[in-house]
Amino acid sequence: MQNANRHMHDALNHELQREQQYDIEALPETVRTNVPQLNQQQRIAYNTLIEAVNSGSGGIYVLDAPGGTGKTFLISLLLARIRSRNDVALALASSGIDATLLEGGRTAHSALKLPLNMQITETQICNIAKNSAMAKILRVCKLIAWDECTMAHKRTLKALDRTLKDLRDNQNIFGAAMILLSGDFRQTLPVIPRLTIADELNACLKSPNLWQVIAGSVLQKLNIIKITNIKYIVYKGFGTGH
Repeated sequence: MQNANRHMHDALNHELQREQQYDIEALPETVRTNVPQLNQQQRIAYNTLIEAVNSGSGGIYVLDAPGGTGKTFLISLLLARIRSRNDVALALASSGIDATLLEGGRTAHSALKLPLNMQITETQICNIAKNSAMAKILRVCKLIAWDECTMAHKRTLKALDRTLKDLRDNQNIFGAAMILLSGDFRQTLPVIPRLTIADELNACLKSPNLWQVIAGSVLQKLNIIKITNIKYIVYKGFGTGH
């Protein structure tokens, strides 16, 4: 029993160290160098999100912009800023390729222990035990950034919501954690094998009631709209991006 407890303790420490192994001396220089490269719209989004992290108020932020406009660059800068203070920021992506573009990035299915086939899964919850290493990470992290979230099934978001409420013992949306969802709804939506286009649209993140109010928003410049705990950031035309 003692060896089992020691093994669990070592696993907890290893997982936490993985998220705190970044060079806190080099990261501030990375932030200082790259912040001036942000254009006006990027700077507004960056400042808004950093203020939200500092306030600790939690909430959902959705970053919706066309491909090639600098979303990954902006997320990487946010991660660097948070990690430079030795805080935990979890970098997730819907695919392995996208995960490699973020420092410390992992696929959402791997990190959150999501069921492989969300289309047929009735129990929408992540397979994360309360005493596990990932549970500890999800309790202390300042930001959960999910890139290319538009490829994810809507049930993954519901599973994360239920899991965070349970792990953080908080019934506010997503357990009062700060969630940044980034993607482009003009690109690939969830792929549902052997089903119809209607099934794919129904699986899209914008289909739940939570998204109905904002699903048809068309904005000509960056705006932040507070709707039922969602802060929806839309921008068009960063230029060439990073």
